[in-house]
Amino acid sequence: MHTSTLSRVVQAVNILIAILLVVALGIVYWFVWRPLPQRSGSIKAEVTAPVTVTFDSLGEPHIRAASLDDVFYAQGYVTAQDRLFQMDGLRRFSSGELAEVFGPTFLEADRESRRLRIRRTAEDAYATLPDSDRAALGAYARGVNSFIASHLNNLPLEFTLLGYQPRPWSAIDSLLVALHMCRTLTSTWRNDAVKHNMIITGDRAKVDDLFPMGAGLALPPGSNSWVIAGSRTASGKPILSNDMHLEYSLPGIWYMTHLEAPGLNAAGVTVPGLPGIVVGHNQRIAWGVTNLQFDVQDLYLEHFDDRTGRYLYKGQVEQARAEREIIRVKGQNPSELLLWVTRHGPIFLAENNQFMALRWTVNTPSIVQFPIVDIDRAANWAEFTAALSRFPLGANFTYADIDGNIGYHVTGKLPKRVGYSGDLPVDGSSGAFDWDGFIPFDQLPSAYNPPSGVIATSNQDPFPANYPYPVNGNFAPPDRAQQVRALLSARKRWKPAEMLTVQKDVYSAFGKFLAAQLIAAYEKRHTRNPSLDEASAVLRAWNGQMEKDQAAPLIADLGFQHVRSTLADIASGGQGQGYDFPMATAAIQKLLTERPKGWVPDYDSMLLQAFVDAVDEGRRMQGREIRKWVYGKYLNITVDNPVIHHVPWVGKYFDLGPLPMSGSGTTVRQTTRKLSPSMRMNADLSNWDNSLLNIETGQSGQILSSHYKDQWLDWYYVRSYPMQFNSVKEKHTLTFQPQ
Repeated sequence: MHTSTLSRVVQAVNILIAILLVVALGIVYWFVWRPLPQRSGSIKAEVTAPVTVTFDSLGEPHIRAASLDDVFYAQGYVTAQDRLFQMDGLRRFSSGELAEVFGPTFLEADRESRRLRIRRTAEDAYATLPDSDRAALGAYARGVNSFIASHLNNLPLEFTLLGYQPRPWSAIDSLLVALHMCRTLTSTWRNDAVKHNMIITGDRAKVDDLFPMGAGLALPPGSNSWVIAGSRTASGKPILSNDMHLEYSLPGIWYMTHLEAPGLNAAGVTVPGLPGIVVGHNQRIAWGVTNLQFDVQDLYLEHFDDRTGRYLYKGQVEQARAEREIIRVKGQNPSELLLWVTRHGPIFLAENNQFMALRWTVNTPSIVQFPIVDIDRAANWAEFTAALSRFPLGANFTYADIDGNIGYHVTGKLPKRVGYSGDLPVDGSSGAFDWDGFIPFDQLPSAYNPPSGVIATSNQDPFPANYPYPVNGNFAPPDRAQQVRALLSARKRWKPAEMLTVQKDVYSAFGKFLAAQLIAAYEKRHTRNPSLDEASAVLRAWNGQMEKDQAAPLIADLGFQHVRSTLADIASGGQGQGYDFPMATAAIQKLLTERPKGWVPDYDSMLLQAFVDAVDEGRRMQGREIRKWVYGKYLNITVDNPVIHHVPWVGKYFDLGPLPMSGSGTTVRQTTRKLSPSMRMNADLSNWDNSLLNIETGQSGQILSSHYKDQWLDWYYVRSYPMQFNSVKEKHTLTFQPQ
């Protein structure tokens, strides 16, 4: 080719590349950069007086307003800037409207949400809310809607990719978000159904052994919270810590916020879509929360005619109420769902001509309220517990105040059952298993200034053995709580930053127990196997720490999987419950300790086979040299962006990980493939500005925001940040001016 011709071709190619680059940059600017949150300047808004929003270096908004309405309005606006798509996803999940934007893959999830009647529950609840609750929810909704209305042509990227615009926000949508949290933390109906199905084909006594009352299934969402009195701290004032364990998500579930208005000055974390602070502190008190995991759902076997909706109750025929649901599906015709609602609740499960209605506490009229703002404004134990008495969700609240008091109180509308425990479906036609109201708040477990100076809750059963009402739930084994107490009681003069050493603890008492069982079973056989020799030596030298760079945690966990799979298969009559059957570790430990007859001919033989299977599986995964195995390759976490991940070529760069993890479902730092600590707070009652707070990913859900994942590595390595309160280091300031 002639030199001049070649030169022209090269020049043309370069021009084309430049044009494509400019076009690409233009697209990125228009669809990704332009919608980024506004953090400075002034916005005309529906406020009665100027509102100042100071953003710190982590992107946390510190909002100062002249009224509660204005502060919640501004909270709604700035939260929507960072998390609008997440907020829309939460309300769609609750109301059963995901298939409308994501397609038929989500149709079954929508059907379950509709059968749970979450939107109808939210609508009914709003009608009975106190005026103060409605005012907070309404002001927040106005702020969200102000953002939506002014950004319909400038929405976060996910809306563009999915091709839709969000509907206006409402107070009912906030209740949908609150009910989403209730649903996430209280789906005990699944336990009843699993146990029922196992009994049909299996051995009732053995199934009961696997589902001991109060133990339930393993690895539901969990948390840790503790508070120590000033007698155990360096400052002489209490320290309150909280790390809530929830499913991985991007962005994370929590949004850091600081709200200041007359009668309100509170900081901490909240759920996008909800006004106020869920966990944090104000000027006088700090509070934390963990999931109680009490059973608040019952399945009722109904004598039901699905053609007419008629059913029997106390010898009389009653008519169920018909509710028709239309589920919009992207790219398809709408799907219709007919739901029959009985006196016990909706017909939720229908299998093998068995119809089960679901009763759930939140469906009870006037139960769902929104006391978060009252909690945020409480100044002492009396005001705090008065607010908690309205809290509908079963939870463990920890408390501390600047006067040096510490406390604990169980919350929630917990059903009083008479003559049954609630662990299995019951006959709905007799009327013998109807709830007798709810346990009075003042009879729920509580503590105030205990002599030990330590209160620790890690989802363990807080109810005493002589409690006057039947108790059932997915309570965690006591291992995590016992480890927390042991660590806290081992010394005094604690400082807030030192609490991170407790929050990152990965010692597994159950793992150490099972390792000893496997070793003992092998040694009793008096035959040698080179692989088991090596695996036994690794376990024998292990200190019980579920560290990511060790081999022993992998051996112990694989052994656990095979033991519980074997036991589940035996109890269900050989039907097979699968490798990941979520049996409680407490049930296995009890069986292996007591070794009751009738389960297996020889427990040591069963354990030895599980040991062999675990080692064989480990070798398939990580090679023949057992000492070189790495637990973190097995517990390796990637968190995908739910929408951007699917964009070809570039989407994966906005995911998190993969990263090897330490911990397990039985360690203080509860870490599994599904969940982990979603936030960490350590509140210093001697000086609020010495407190620490961090969340899992970052403040913003927008991928080009500097706060999209700026907290991820510090979260991973268990480092934290000052919780700015009295002294805020300003990075940007945004003001809302009256229109």
